[in-house]
Amino acid sequence: QVQLVESGGGFVQPGGSLRLSCAASGFTSNDYAIGWFRQAPGNEREAVACISSDSVGINYYVGSVRGRFSVSRTNNVNTVYLQMRTLKPEDTGIYYCARVISGRACEHPRWLSPVQYGLWGQGTQVTVSS
Repeated sequence: QVQLVESGGGFVQPGGSLRLSCAASGFTSNDYAIGWFRQAPGNEREAVACISSDSVGINYYVGSVRGRFSVSRTNNVNTVYLQMRTLKPEDTGIYYCARVISGRACEHPRWLSPVQYGLWGQGTQVTVSS
């Protein structure tokens, strides 16, 4: 079954860290660019980061998380990660990973648009609060 499954969300105080995982099955995740999105209550889904295949090696981050979040892959377990540090209350939301419809590269600015992605996980909740 072709799917993405996120995990690692939870409750954390401001300034804390979390690492989200996006486990792929039914396909090789390193054959695709993978994006991370988040959605806060009442807001539209917004792009957070995008990781290209290792052969491309280009990643992107939205300005509000640059320097605090980082994306990585562990190919032998077919998993993509989103490491989040110095978390802020405004980082609260449901975090989703998604596979681009085709291609190994995150292309700017197309990676920012949810319509570029054809496979989505179910999401994992991140709550940042004191």
